[in-house]
Amino acid sequence: MATTRPVALVTGASSGIGKSTAGALVAAGFEVIGTGRKTSGLTPPAGVTYLDLDVASDDSAAAVVEQVIERFGRIDVLVNNAGIGSAGAVEENSVAQAQSIFNINVFGVIRMTKAVLPHMRAQGGGRVINLSSVLGITPQPFMALYVAAKHAIEGYSESLDHEVREHGIRVLLVQPAYTKTAFDANAAQPDTPLPLYAERRRVFDEVMAAAMKKGDDPAVVAKVIVTAATAPKPKLRYTAGPLASRVSTARRLVPARLFGKQIRKLNRLPG
Repeated sequence: MATTRPVALVTGASSGIGKSTAGALVAAGFEVIGTGRKTSGLTPPAGVTYLDLDVASDDSAAAVVEQVIERFGRIDVLVNNAGIGSAGAVEENSVAQAQSIFNINVFGVIRMTKAVLPHMRAQGGGRVINLSSVLGITPQPFMALYVAAKHAIEGYSESLDHEVREHGIRVLLVQPAYTKTAFDANAAQPDTPLPLYAERRRVFDEVMAAAMKKGDDPAVVAKVIVTAATAPKPKLRYTAGPLASRVSTARRLVPARLFGKQIRKLNRLPG
């Protein structure tokens, strides 16, 4: 059943930024398919179709893209939003845990992108919008695996954007700051915790909880994603919200030593 409306596929759309984005894209005139690991029993936003997807599975990623193509005839926008947070000092995260987080946050993006690119090339265009973070350009102690994944997405997206522009495809980045979602509650906790870091982890949890409480509404990020999806001449990077804009500007302009000092101060670290 082909549609005359543009088609958007949004991963991680069962809650938070993804759910808000799915609804905002419907309001912008898109046919929207949202995904989640288990969507049975969930109520999607009006106008959104839910499909089950495990971005950590090659077969699941390929199958969902084929389902969308079969039903709607095209995919104009892919929003790679699905992801998982991480907590703990690097010494407390096993290599297996690091692989698991990267399998979702990095390779999940790669799987979905590779699955849609042939279809976008065949139709002569499309946009892949990858949810990065201000942590994709800045450090955050006790979240190294998440930060590393977002840094990887930054480099992957910018490099890929150059490869596919000649085919009418753009690969874009949206960088939120702290957002009022269940992100911190659902973050992967260290699987090999060490007493040495227990107090630092406790402080980190307090800092993160306070930051999330003051964070942006998911609708702020969704609005920026819609802009990236519809702008006639899209930018490579979009910051989402005033804090994200300030952090991005500071990272560019503030000397590294002073920037690092501020990171340590915000995280209540000595020195």
